[in-house]
Amino acid sequence: MKNFKYFFEFLAIIILFSIFKIIGYKLASNFGNLIGKIFGPLFRSKKVTSENIKKLNSSYKEIEINEIIRKMWGNYGRIFAEYPYIPSFRKKKLEHYLEIKGKKNLERIKKDNEPVIFVSGHFNNFELMAMIIEREGINLSAVYRPLNNKFLNIIMEYLRKKYICKNQIRKGLKGLREALTRFKKGESLAIMIDQRVSEGIDSKLFGKNAFTTTIPAQFIKKFDCVVQPVFIERVDGVYFKVFFEEQLRFDKNQNIEQITEVLNEWLEKKIIKNPDQWILTHNRWKR
Repeated sequence: MKNFKYFFEFLAIIILFSIFKIIGYKLASNFGNLIGKIFGPLFRSKKVTSENIKKLNSSYKEIEINEIIRKMWGNYGRIFAEYPYIPSFRKKKLEHYLEIKGKKNLERIKKDNEPVIFVSGHFNNFELMAMIIEREGINLSAVYRPLNNKFLNIIMEYLRKKYICKNQIRKGLKGLREALTRFKKGESLAIMIDQRVSEGIDSKLFGKNAFTTTIPAQFIKKFDCVVQPVFIERVDGVYFKVFFEEQLRFDKNQNIEQITEVLNEWLEKKIIKNPDQWILTHNRWKR
């Protein structure tokens, strides 16, 4: 029964992707915004999303929470509609929709020729991060979580490997070992640090414990490597600013917990800047 459901979901998404591709990037993104706002709330609990928003800032009023949720679903819809245009971004056909800030940091990484850890969260069209890094000539591996829908996952893995980052590493212990091997050979690693992970540690996020990945901290302790934070901001609906911010360096005496806490503090600042541009439907603080 589940496979039957997944197959029809796959067909529906392929049809929508085809429509998005026909109507052009800007119209597709705006159409996705509308789809997200109409249908998104049908698939996730508003209660969980509202509680997550209150964790970010307890002073939000109900009207503000509802507006954040509405915009968040619109952002989800835009991301969905923009997937058929990842190849165009890769080939720089949509470059006027993309502004890269802090490019000097990418140049420094290439010049130093030492692997670094790129960290970010699920901000806006988060797939652009690894795509830009690899496109700019940095040897990279990217950690990803396979989709539950195995039919759709085939398409997404193809899209990611061909146009986003050819070296895709599945989340998990086996993937961690592969990432270590590649890092030793000089390959940088890109990882989202905002997902709940059962193999992580409790670290404060907006003052409350949240299971958090320790992969960046482990690499820092083992290799004394630099961390390159990346933040993606959506502007005027269809435009993006991608910030390669000042690099983070850690003292060798800092432990795993301290490093992870610093990275969560960076994450908090980016989330609170545009809460509607972050994935708020996941119960990040689930015990």
